[in-house]
Amino acid sequence: MTIDKNVLITGATSGIGAALFALFSKHGHTLYPCGRNEEKLRELKEHSTRCQPLSFDINEIEQVNLAASQVDAIDILILNAGDCAYIDDAMAFDAANFARIINTNLTSLGNVLAAFLPKMNKGGQVVFVSSAATLLPFPKAEAYGASKAGINYLANSLRIDLEKYQIGVSLVHPGFVETPLTNRNTFDMPFILSASEAAQRIYKGVMKKKQYIHFPRRLTWLLKVLAFMPQFLRHRLM
Repeated sequence: MTIDKNVLITGATSGIGAALFALFSKHGHTLYPCGRNEEKLRELKEHSTRCQPLSFDINEIEQVNLAASQVDAIDILILNAGDCAYIDDAMAFDAANFARIINTNLTSLGNVLAAFLPKMNKGGQVVFVSSAATLLPFPKAEAYGASKAGINYLANSLRIDLEKYQIGVSLVHPGFVETPLTNRNTFDMPFILSASEAAQRIYKGVMKKKQYIHFPRRLTWLLKVLAFMPQFLRHRLM
């Protein structure tokens, strides 16, 4: 029997976030889907009677705080919102693009954590959606990879400090997932999963309170094995 949880999901209007919303809703949980697209948030509300959409930009602390004032308690906080962009020419390094990705994927998490952690119930769980791309350095991924690597450290460090408050932390390393972001990629994406498949794996891991969730394992284990190769071989392979 599933116990009803209050679940807040950032980036809930597309991709993995939308798939997670659908899955948690199917299992009868109370949802707080978050995003900037108010039209899509209204559509989500039409599909669930236990849903309170929250419209805000994670980079705007005043908007985040206003949204938090509408929430009484959270059992599961899923930090999923993010963006992806590449550094196409390292010699013409795009500092503005780099800063935008770091701010959206990493710095903004400070706004969300500051606003919503005080709302967490004992026994609650914070879920960070990072990326399997952090297992190895990839070309042109300086901004995206650095932001997601920062999430890894943030999640693993916060887990230690939240233990005394009886709040757990899960770190998610998805491989390639079919989303509006990956649809822009022009390279091969091995073992790619649908957003629904990714959501199912995240849901199962979260409900079991796993500290580390990674998939598809044939990709993540391959990347971990390659990470043990001598650096000059990894460099040539990349």
